[in-house]
Amino acid sequence: GVFSFVAWYCPLSSGINAEYGGRLVKDGMIKKIEEIYLFSLPIKEAEIIDFFLGSKLKDEVLKIMPVQKQTRAGQRTRFKAFVAIGDYDGHIGLGVKCSKEVATAIRGAIILAKLSVIPVRRGYWGNKIGMPHTVPCKVTGKCGSVLVRLVPAPRGTGLVSAPVPKKLLNMAGFEDCYTCATGQTATLGNFAKATFAAIAATYAYLTPDMWSATVFTNSPYQEYTDYLAKPFVKQPKKEVKY
Repeated sequence: GVFSFVAWYCPLSSGINAEYGGRLVKDGMIKKIEEIYLFSLPIKEAEIIDFFLGSKLKDEVLKIMPVQKQTRAGQRTRFKAFVAIGDYDGHIGLGVKCSKEVATAIRGAIILAKLSVIPVRRGYWGNKIGMPHTVPCKVTGKCGSVLVRLVPAPRGTGLVSAPVPKKLLNMAGFEDCYTCATGQTATLGNFAKATFAAIAATYAYLTPDMWSATVFTNSPYQEYTDYLAKPFVKQPKKEVKY
């Protein structure tokens, strides 16, 4: 049936709100998502990601699994959803959410995946010809017993991988990559998290091509400090009908 609920409503896409980064994005002071990553600003609202990557983002439910807690009255079953989100061009996120209902778990996992979106560094296997297509160097990620290693591959190789990392690597924008995995890879959650950690590690290496002197500039929080000092008026509550 038709139901309605009262939600905080904000005129942008839906709800960029009182958080500093959100205010700067909403008012056009942060123009690119790279500025957020450059200054390591916290992303606390999923609408920030929607604002920059909205139409390009695609999400995929990796798994929905029931988890149980033993109570006096028997078991209490909840559903755990794993969702990957990416623009197939250098940005990827992974979200995990547990809830009583499947739909709520998926919705929550999508929001958490957006909040965890990270930039992905791509590189070459050999000569620097054309666009970057593989991982810039060998990287590893670990979660639980699962260890995932990503190895650069020549152009045309494709993603040599199990189905779970293949989805994540494809969403991140890699075209060619060798992988190696050890541990209990049947535990899909840990397998996905280990792959995500390995992809995140691509920007953790300071390779010689990044040795040029860094020109430091003020962080947006510092630059627009007078603007952020002004009191922020929250939008009134509005009833949204579905």
